[in-house]
Amino acid sequence: MLHLRVIAPAEQSAAVVDLLSTDPGVTHLVVLAGVARQPAGDYITCDVVRESADAVLRRLQDLGIEANGAIAADDVELTVSAAADRAAADAPGHGEDAVVWDEIAAKTGEQTVLSGTFLALIVVATMIAGIGVLLDQPILIVGAMVVGPEFGPLAALCVALLRRQPPVIGRSVQALAVGFLAAMVATVLSTWALDAAGLVDRDMLLAERPLTDFIWRPDALSWVVGLLAGVAGMLSLTSKKSGSLVGVLISVTTVPAAANVAVATAYGVWPEAAGSALQLVINLAAIVLAGLLTLVVQLCWWRLVARRAAHAVPRQRVDRDPAPVSASRRPPRDAG
Repeated sequence: MLHLRVIAPAEQSAAVVDLLSTDPGVTHLVVLAGVARQPAGDYITCDVVRESADAVLRRLQDLGIEANGAIAADDVELTVSAAADRAAADAPGHGEDAVVWDEIAAKTGEQTVLSGTFLALIVVATMIAGIGVLLDQPILIVGAMVVGPEFGPLAALCVALLRRQPPVIGRSVQALAVGFLAAMVATVLSTWALDAAGLVDRDMLLAERPLTDFIWRPDALSWVVGLLAGVAGMLSLTSKKSGSLVGVLISVTTVPAAANVAVATAYGVWPEAAGSALQLVINLAAIVLAGLLTLVVQLCWWRLVARRAAHAVPRQRVDRDPAPVSASRRPPRDAG
C-alpha cells in the first residue's frame, strides 16, 4: 500500500476528492481545506493499494495537479485496518504483481546519474573481479558481483526505452559506457601495479582456470543466462522484492567479463580479451532485451486486468444497487 499526499489548488480540490473517493482501491481519505501554503491549496491524504496506485497517479496527472500543486507517495510498511482490507479486496489484481510506473521511473532515473559513488563502486567491483580471475577464485567473483552497481542504469535504460524517453536513454548509456571504461582502465593499471609488486604474473592468466574460464568463452548459455538475469532483475525491481541475491545474479554476467577484458589487455592476451568483451556485450544486450520484454508483458497484463475490471464494475453496481426507475420512464397507466 502507498500513502498518497496531494496538494491541490482550491479550484481543483473537489475534482481530486471525487476521483479518490470513487476509486475502490483508495481508503483513509483525509481532506484539510486551505492548510497548504507552498504551494497554496488543500492538503489531501489517503492510502491506496498498489494495484490501484498507477491508475490513480495517472488520473491525478491528467487533472494537471502537479502544475500548480504537488503529488507525493511513500510505501506503507504496516496497515491495520478493515477499510484497507476491503480496498485490497475490491481493487483488481494483486498488490505483489502491481507495477507503479511513476515509482519505477523515479527509482531508476536516479541511478542514471554518473556520480562519484557509482564510479567508485564499479571500479572497486571490477578490480576485485580482476584479482579473482587471476586466482581462479569464485568467492572473489561473487564479492565483485555484490558490489557491482550496473543494474541501475540497465534498468533505467529498459524503462526509458519502453516510455520513449531519449534523455534518460542517453544518460543510462553514458553511465554504463563511462563506468565500464573507467573500471577497465583502473583494473589494467592495478594489474600492472600488482605485477610490478610480484603479487601476480602473466602465467596466472595463461594457466588453466576451470572455475572462471566461462567468463571469456561466450556460448549459447551466456545469452540464456543474460536473459534470465534481466527477467529476474526487472521483476525484483517492479515487485519490490529486490535483494543482494538478485544483484549477484545480475552482476555475474557483466562485471567479471569487464574485469577479464582488463586483465587480458594488461598482459596482451588479445584472444581472451576479445572473448571477454564479446561476453560482456552479449550479456548486456540480453539483460536489456529481457528487461524490456518483462516490462512490456507486465504493461499488457495490467491493461488486461484494468479492462476486465472496467467491464466488471458496472455489472456489480447493477447487482448491488439497482437504479430506481424515474417517473419520466415509468410506463403510463392504463387509461381504461
